[in-house]
Parts: sequence; structure tokens; C-alpha cells
Amino acid sequence: MKSNKIYQVSTLQALALGYTRPVVTVHELLEHGDTGLGTFESVDGEMIVLDGVCYQAKPDGSIVCSEDDDGVPFAVSGFVKDGRKFKIGEMKDLDAIKLELTLRIEEDFGLNSIHIARIDGWFHSIHARAGAPYRAHHVSLKDILSKTQKDFCFEKLHGTLVCVYYPDYMDGINASGWHMHFLSEDRTLGGHVFQASMSEGECVVQKMDRIEIQLPREAAFDTYSLKEASQDEIEEVEQGNG
Repeated sequence: MKSNKIYQVSTLQALALGYTRPVVTVHELLEHGDTGLGTFESVDGEMIVLDGVCYQAKPDGSIVCSEDDDGVPFAVSGFVKDGRKFKIGEMKDLDAIKLELTLRIEEDFGLNSIHIARIDGWFHSIHARAGAPYRAHHVSLKDILSKTQKDFCFEKLHGTLVCVYYPDYMDGINASGWHMHFLSEDRTLGGHVFQASMSEGECVVQKMDRIEIQLPREAAFDTYSLKEASQDEIEEVEQGNG
């Protein structure tokens, strides 16, 4: 039986506590998947991996292609092309999109498994964010984003939601539930999604049965008390409240 692996760089607890040093390069990340999301060294923007290409969302919502040697402190990637395909209709907000995806994976008894999905469609609006680099350590992600985060809205455009789902029992390794980043069809706009509405789309969902976590190799990683990471703060910054 074919096995599907999700590859994760570091843990969300480490990022939440301010470990923003590079763990792998973009090139290394792309060896493990064609679809994913994350951030860059010093929380320099939001990462969207789509069709095997890594993109960086800047604080104004504009997109640039990443360099192979760009540093990655936290990300996930996997392959989704062989996943389950279905159509999605009108969705009034992000909660409705998340619920639809959750119901679909529940049909396959997948709520205890990790999933990666992509939704290609026509969006009425996307409310998203990205941050500028903040070169400091042991400064929480919440504090970093409070200084650097910029919000922006896109309206009436085609694009793709890259969606990652982790079950509740993995909370802390990554954010439980759905976490979504957006990339426009013309590859010019994107970011970490707070809110979205759409008219229609096509979805591919890939259930993962293995996880590989690349932990930071440097000694500085062991100076972080990961159990002290606030779950409330993690939910606040990762699930869409900013």
C-alpha cells in the first residue's frame, strides 16, 4: 500500500516562543512535497508551496518566488495530486469552508489523521496577513506579529487555498484544525488567511499516514521551554484572529 508522508520543519511551539532561525532551506523543503505552507527566517512573510514552487507573501500581500537557499524555521509540505477530488459550492465565510472540509474527511474516518488540501476557485473576498522580518530570538510569535503584521483584502479573484489539517491530539506540534494560506491564480497576491468567501471551487484532499519532523539541529533550540508555549496564543495567531 502506498504511504503518504507529511514533512514538518520544527514545531509550532518553538515558532510561537520565537525560534525563527533557519532549520532547512527551501530546496530541502521542496524535496518532500509539492504543496504546503509555513514561514521564512525571522518570520519574513508567509509561505505558500503550490505545484512544487515556493512563494513568499510580503507585508503588502504581493508575492515573490523564494530562492532555493532561503531559510525555513517552520513549514509543512506533502504531495496531494493523488488525493480525493470533489467540488465545493457557495461558501459565505472561512468557517463554512473549514466545516465543509471537515465533513469530507469525516466521511473517510479521517479526523485523527493529518490532511493537506488545495481548493482552486473563484473567491468573493480574501482577508489575509503577512509580516516583515523581525530579527530577535525568544520573542513570541504573537509579539513579533503585533509589531510587523499587515492585513489586506483581495476581492473578486481566482486563486488557491492551501489547507493543512492537524487533529486535536497533535495540538502544539502544529495548530489543531485547519490552517490556510492563499495564492492568486496569477501568482501576484497571497498570505495567511483570516477570512474568505467563495462562489465555487474544486478541491483535492490528501490524507497523510506518516509524519516526519525535522527538529532544529543547533544548541539554541534546547534553550526553549516548549511546554510553556501558550495554546491560546497559538490559536490566536495561527487560526485567524491575528
